Amino acid sequence: MIFDIHIFVCTNQRSGHERLSCGEEHGLKLVAEFKKQLKELKTDATARANKSGCLGICDFGPTVAIYPEGTFYVGVKTEDVKEIVECHLIKKTKVERLLLKK
Repeated sequence: MIFDIHIFVCTNQRSGHERLSCGEEHGLKLVAEFKKQLKELKTDATARANKSGCLGICDFGPTVAIYPEGTFYVGVKTEDVKEIVECHLIKKTKVERLLLKK
């Protein structure tokens, strides 16, 4: 199957460092919640949630990247996932409060 949208969730887990990594802060729970919400909510596009390695912006908390447009959401919590799917994938609007500020 070819997917229109890829949702990459950082699940990087590093040990022996002072800073937490996304995997330690919900990464795997976020992947599971995205998969659940993609099944429950109907979208026009075919989307897939994937685990990813480090996305390079650890200081901003659990990170989600949505492609092909390259939108980065940071500080994402499991309770944010439904809003991201509803707004970004269904309504085609970004969740401004979670966007990585450039």
